[in-house]
Amino acid sequence: MSASSPPWSSDRVSVRAAWRRVVGSCLLVAIVAVEPVAAQESAVCDVERLPGMISGFFQLTTAIGLIGLVVVWQADSLIELFTVRREQREGIKRHKRTALRSTVILIVLGPLYTVAGSVMNLPLAECVDLTPW
Repeated sequence: MSASSPPWSSDRVSVRAAWRRVVGSCLLVAIVAVEPVAAQESAVCDVERLPGMISGFFQLTTAIGLIGLVVVWQADSLIELFTVRREQREGIKRHKRTALRSTVILIVLGPLYTVAGSVMNLPLAECVDLTPW
């Protein structure tokens, strides 16, 4: 080591090298372990009524999420009418935005999985319809 380099620089290099080895070995194991699983047929598609049950469950949870958004939005609007302090109003508006964001994610997730799954040839995306409408 030279006099101008800090004493911890060699430690930083060894930590980086260790992380590279760990990440590289994890990627190698993931590629080798996932390949046989990807070659198998989907057990979900082979079961008689399971794809319909999964699709129905997703539609039910999406409908409950939409109803929950309406209830939360209306309750927050009602509370906002009787709120005097500015900080409380801002907190209620943040809560409404969070509820709206969660509902949008819930609605977009199913079709996004269906499209991405069919592009990536995922077996579950071929036999289960996750669009909420």
